[in-house]
Amino acid sequence: MKQDWGLDELVRHMPDFRGRRAGIIGLMGLLSFAAASIVMIGVDRLWPAWTGVGQVGMIVVGFVWTAQFFWRRKEYKRRWDDQAYRHAFSRHAVVGLPVIFAAIAHNVYLPGKRMLFGEMTPLVVTLGGYFLLTGLVLWVRSIIAFGFDNLAMLYVYFPEAGRMVESSIYALIRHPVYSGVVRVGLGLGLWRGTPFSIAFGLFMPLGLTLWVRLVEEEELIERFGEGYVSYRREVPAFWPRLGDVKSPWKFLVVGN
Repeated sequence: MKQDWGLDELVRHMPDFRGRRAGIIGLMGLLSFAAASIVMIGVDRLWPAWTGVGQVGMIVVGFVWTAQFFWRRKEYKRRWDDQAYRHAFSRHAVVGLPVIFAAIAHNVYLPGKRMLFGEMTPLVVTLGGYFLLTGLVLWVRSIIAFGFDNLAMLYVYFPEAGRMVESSIYALIRHPVYSGVVRVGLGLGLWRGTPFSIAFGLFMPLGLTLWVRLVEEEELIERFGEGYVSYRREVPAFWPRLGDVKSPWKFLVVGN
């Protein structure tokens, strides 16, 4: 792994990630996050019975908007050539990804009464905390292993800049960054304890499965061919196999 976590390669192809332009990109992401949050809060206040639908609808909007980064790649490369990544990332990833994060964060303040689990309540809350904590650690560890260049999907527009990531976690799960997100979403759902929050936490693996199958893995198969198809058959997407449940702990504690 590069000691700079892929930042040099990312900035080389996307100079906007440094200086004043980086602040503008950050501001765009914050505004997108805030706008999505305001819409969901509005639904919560005006139509509380539809709060779950509003949350799922918002995450669908975020996924579809972000997917244009992949789906319009050929169009953007014809139009802007070497500047295609810059335009695609600014128009789609910077706007769409914060919408998805806002929908996940909505679980923290999602309205509704907590479900009553009786004597199981402490266990449910503890389980939620477990998923939240391990999800955050897995997410951070996976980003360090994956690198910011890969995280920002630089390889989609510059496949020659892609690099092999050597980490033990990829022998256990194909998408550890998303696995961390799944755990965080489930943890927040259980911690909040409302029917909608729990349902959304359980919905997230399905939503991310559709995303990786219909969007990201289509590009990976195009790039790596049958090799990735075989890898997909052998390694689960988000959760390790039952016989490997102890193995991820080493990665969580010490990394690679």
